[in-house]
Amino acid sequence: MGTLATLDWIVIFGYFLIIAGLAWWVIKQKTDTAADYFLAGRHLGWMIVGTSIFASNIGSEHLVGLAGSGATDGVAMAHYELHAWCLLVLGWIMLPFYIRSKVFTMPEFLEKRFSPLARTLLSGISLVAYVLTKIAVGIFAGGIVFSVLLPDVHFLGLNSFWIGSILVILFTGLYTILGGLRAVAYTEAIQTLVLVFGSFLVLYFGLKAIGGWDNLYDVAGAEMFNLWKPMVPDGFESTWAPVLEEGRMAWYFNTNYPWFAVLFAAPIVGLWYWTTDQYIVQRALGAPDEAEGRRGTIAAAFLKILPVFIFIIPGIIAFALAKSGQMDVLRQQLIDDQGMVINQNAQAAFPLLVAHILPVGVRGIVVAGLLAALMSSLAGVFNASSTLFTMDFYKKYRPDAPEERLVWMGRIATVIMVLIGLLWIPVIQGSRGLYDYLQGVQSYVAPPIFVVFFLGVFNKRMTKEGALWALCVGFALGIFRLAIDTPVTLMEGFTYETGSFLWIVNNMFFQYYSMIITAVCIAVMFIVSYMNEPPSYEKISGLTYGTLTEEDKRLSRESRNTLDIVLSVLLIVVIGFIYIYFS
Repeated sequence: MGTLATLDWIVIFGYFLIIAGLAWWVIKQKTDTAADYFLAGRHLGWMIVGTSIFASNIGSEHLVGLAGSGATDGVAMAHYELHAWCLLVLGWIMLPFYIRSKVFTMPEFLEKRFSPLARTLLSGISLVAYVLTKIAVGIFAGGIVFSVLLPDVHFLGLNSFWIGSILVILFTGLYTILGGLRAVAYTEAIQTLVLVFGSFLVLYFGLKAIGGWDNLYDVAGAEMFNLWKPMVPDGFESTWAPVLEEGRMAWYFNTNYPWFAVLFAAPIVGLWYWTTDQYIVQRALGAPDEAEGRRGTIAAAFLKILPVFIFIIPGIIAFALAKSGQMDVLRQQLIDDQGMVINQNAQAAFPLLVAHILPVGVRGIVVAGLLAALMSSLAGVFNASSTLFTMDFYKKYRPDAPEERLVWMGRIATVIMVLIGLLWIPVIQGSRGLYDYLQGVQSYVAPPIFVVFFLGVFNKRMTKEGALWALCVGFALGIFRLAIDTPVTLMEGFTYETGSFLWIVNNMFFQYYSMIITAVCIAVMFIVSYMNEPPSYEKISGLTYGTLTEEDKRLSRESRNTLDIVLSVLLIVVIGFIYIYFS
């Protein structure tokens, strides 16, 4: 059936049995209280925290987007994976404030630091973003994986895209609904092992097929292994000269991840995602204390480096095999008549490798790993969304609701997210360009949230008025860019008048636009905050560095040990070495 043999199916079936058994064991544990259901009773050990953070992150965007970017742009996207250092910022800097405040959600922390309105605003934006980005991209990637691996499967008029997406969503939704964060976290620990092992097998057999690392380097070309792209690529300036004052601002529109944009804009998204996003931080909130949470983030940071080698490099291998002509099927799929990579098809680079270079049996292990990534990503967003809805909306309007009712509302919210996921399938199936469009969304969402959280923690003088204005102005700028981009993305042939203001905004590289939003939000938050009375420092005690008590400082010092520090320094050294090697 398709590209999978009987032995592959046996391996995949065995994987599902293990996940189902583990999920059933966790579900049988009591989840009667909100803390049990949404934060696993705050009893997650550092290893479960670390693997859960990693598995939640490593999902569809890596199976499709990261490997695809390896085929088209080489290691350029490795910058985002090397943001593993942001997890150290979470563990050492931000997490102590979150755990000390005993919050369930990130918007709840904003309420404690600023105001209820800030909480409501962030919760609403987060829910909409989860539906339109994380769930949407998850289903899109799942469809690609199944359509490549099982192209001939049909059932009741549904093709492999529909069948695979529906099965993954329903199975994942089932154990998430019944078991809450505990079920999600423990199954993600197993899924991490399967995913990493399977992906290393793709790397091993891929390098074997291309003839080793040196041959890969020679065939793909040195530029594919360079992290630092020029501000203005060769030939780019002359192309834009007629409309950009003889090319003096050509760098402004370079879309090949120029070093300046990556160096200064990418960390904004990284710090937002790894230190303030409910989707990620919720796992660390499930730790019993600051020490376990920090060690979990350190473990996750080391795991986070792996995608450079288990996704990006395989993407480059797929490109090299296609370019060299060693595999006709890859060349037909990935290279056009002019010898250029077909961007749309590049998104299938990883599943194409799985389908055509792996031996029988091994292929089943790797497909199980692909399913693990899809399932863990969807499980994470289902659970995060149900937590946000229940704790930030339902409980706010029903503060006296019993614990059992909160748990049931969480389950109902998860069911709704599953149904939305199912309804979203035809939208994704009919929008092949949607994934590229969604890549920039978080660059427009991240800046105001990043600014409000970090200025809120580091500067006790920031006020609720400053936070609200920064959030509103930042989100408005992000929505403005999305509104301008959407017609160009979804309407074939649509464009703005060359050189016009809307044309410039649409063609501006998204990372530069993200930097503009960040600068505006910082200015707005400072100006508005200092135009208003300072907050009550007693009310925000322990929520900013300027209002920490001596007891807070003592507990944080006691939670650290030498091994934590050594491992954190080692991680920075490893990241630095990778930057130097790929330069």
